Amino acid sequence: MNKVIDVKDLCKTYVVNKKQNNVLKNVNFSIDEGEMVAIMGPSGSGKSTLLYTVSGMDKMTAGDVTFCGKELASLSDNEMADVRLDDMGFIFQQMYMMKNLTILDNIILPAVKSKKNKENRAAIEKRGRALMKKLGIEETADNDINEVSGGQLQRACICRSMINNPKVIFADEPTGALNRTASDEVMGEMVKLNNEGTTVMLVTHDAKVAAKCSRVLYIVDGNIQGEYKLGNMSKPEELRDRERKLNNWLMEMGW
Repeated sequence: MNKVIDVKDLCKTYVVNKKQNNVLKNVNFSIDEGEMVAIMGPSGSGKSTLLYTVSGMDKMTAGDVTFCGKELASLSDNEMADVRLDDMGFIFQQMYMMKNLTILDNIILPAVKSKKNKENRAAIEKRGRALMKKLGIEETADNDINEVSGGQLQRACICRSMINNPKVIFADEPTGALNRTASDEVMGEMVKLNNEGTTVMLVTHDAKVAAKCSRVLYIVDGNIQGEYKLGNMSKPEELRDRERKLNNWLMEMGW
């Protein structure tokens, strides 16, 4: 199995009022192609900082992150921006979208902006509509972002994250702003994408969400304290048992 992410001795330090805050401390882990890995831990443990630093949205203080063979620390700002645009997809708890664009236009925007993509506008729109149909929101294509439900908007964000066929999707609390029904629907789509081969790294505080992942990393005070391997979920009926086992492990870890 090919490694898509390899993290070695990763450190991230912020200086606030001349005081150092070591958020990440010599973090080491890797993610293989096709994995769906959840990052869990108490509030303030460094979960989101880890995701932002590994994806190059935030600069590391020390250590190495290799993404698909590229050492991120060696890339210029422009090169890093191109990697994020072309090879990474992003989904956040807050569904950031352009208010002056329709749902479809928001979804295809990364493809329109990509230097690597040589398709014309019609071809890009066709792919965008195909993704929307796949996620069951094709009827919202011409809607404004305030004319759809939270669950529909987050599925649109998934479509946007997939438009450039990324090697990895990074998701920060992707179901945090949704009710349980919408959360289950969105995670169902994430699992489908993963089963089709898309690698996913997500941050969550929800054990039910994490139980759908193949592996869980537990971080405390900027250090990964352990990992729990669940394997791929082949049937929805497995979820309750997976969640029970994961919760037992989390309690052992001090959750």
